Amino acid sequence: MPARPPGDAPSVASRPVASPPGASHRLISPVESQLVASGAGDTSAFAELYEDLAPRLHGLVLRILRDEHQAEEVTQEVFLEIWQTCHRFDPDRGTALSWLMTLAHHRAVDRVRGSEARRRRDTRDAERSRPAAFDQTAETAHATIDAQSVHAALARLSPVQREALELAYFGGYTHTEVSRLLELPLGTAKTRIRDGLLRLRGLLATMAVDPA
Repeated sequence: MPARPPGDAPSVASRPVASPPGASHRLISPVESQLVASGAGDTSAFAELYEDLAPRLHGLVLRILRDEHQAEEVTQEVFLEIWQTCHRFDPDRGTALSWLMTLAHHRAVDRVRGSEARRRRDTRDAERSRPAAFDQTAETAHATIDAQSVHAALARLSPVQREALELAYFGGYTHTEVSRLLELPLGTAKTRIRDGLLRLRGLLATMAVDPA
């Protein structure tokens, strides 16, 4: 597990923290309490959040990057981003855990894209001297278009459908793991994934017929 980011306060015993506005009629998870307190500048709450969540976020990042060294670096970057942006967390748009997992997923995907871009730059001269066959070029172009279409379609899903699909298909989690991460009954998690996937397919089919 990566070490705590430099400059953080040491972990202390749990203590009551302020609840987010409008939260009086719902249960507040320990993660959400820590996140809200961190957003108010509580470094001890942030240290507790790190101790509780670092292994889980590191695991998600490692599953995407498949490189321990890079996963440790990215996990540190994720917690720095959490500290800088936790005041933006909105409980009405999803759970605290899904918000944190999404930050980690996006940061890991950005690292993958950056690595791919560097590899492309390293081989660009060689590729220019050896033009690719038409079929290979066409396949690459279609793959790029497909990826762009999927991201555009995901943006049009409801927040609950999108977070479930991102965990299941981009994060690689099973339905059971998604239900645990989102703190939902298994049946509800499966329904969100199924409905989101059906909606995604419909959007992609529409975009294929009318790209505009």
